[in-house]
Parts: sequence; C-alpha cells; structure tokens
Amino acid sequence: MPAKPKPRRHVILPGRKTPLPFSDAVLAGDTLYLAGRIGVDPETGMAPASLDEELRRLFHGFTAVLAEEPMTMNDLVGVQVFSPDISLWERFNSAYVKRFARDPPARAFIGSGPLLRQERFERMGIAVRRS
Repeated sequence: MPAKPKPRRHVILPGRKTPLPFSDAVLAGDTLYLAGRIGVDPETGMAPASLDEELRRLFHGFTAVLAEEPMTMNDLVGVQVFSPDISLWERFNSAYVKRFARDPPARAFIGSGPLLRQERFERMGIAVRRS
C-alpha cells in the first residue's frame, strides 16, 4: 500500500501585514514553493530608493520564508526572477552569487512588464529539503 502523502502546510510569515489572499510558501512533502516576493520598504510600502537596499530586502524575504521550514538558500533548486529592466541583470547577479555557498539553483531572469509598487525585481522559488 502506498504511503499516505503528508498534508500541505501553508507558510505565512509571523507579523505579515499584507492581508492579500496568498501564502508566503506552501510545503508539499519535502518541497517548498515560495510565492513571488518583492523587496518593498515596509515603512513606505514602495521600492526603496536604493537598488542595493531593495536587493537586500528581496533576499532577506527569501531567507525568512525558508527559515520557517527550516531550510536555507542552499535548499533552493529553482528560482525565477522578474524585472522590467533587464539592464539590471548584472547588478542582480552580483548580489545573487554572494548568497550561495556552492551549487546555485537553476535560475531564470525574465524581462517583465511593470511590477507592483514600482519594484525592480520579483522572485519566486522552489526548495527541496535536503536529507
């Protein structure tokens, strides 16, 4: 008889103020599906003026959601990044490579239309718990 699948767990970050109908992530078995996330400044609700600050907030959002399961950036197997300005790829990439000890996940950097709140990046990801 096949093993009964584990129930799904919906991750909502503690203290999240966004009342929108989505989970920050959904855990199905050992796979965590991370929702799209932007690097918004919680004080203004908009993109920080500094690109470096936006990137810091974007990656902090990744690590905060992963930590709820507990996972790390090294558990990521796939990442999608959306940006309305593909000329920012090099700036994004230099911040991105600093986040992985080794074996970075598969990734797509996708040119998009405008993003919410004038953000320059939005990312989604899939992580698999390492045994």
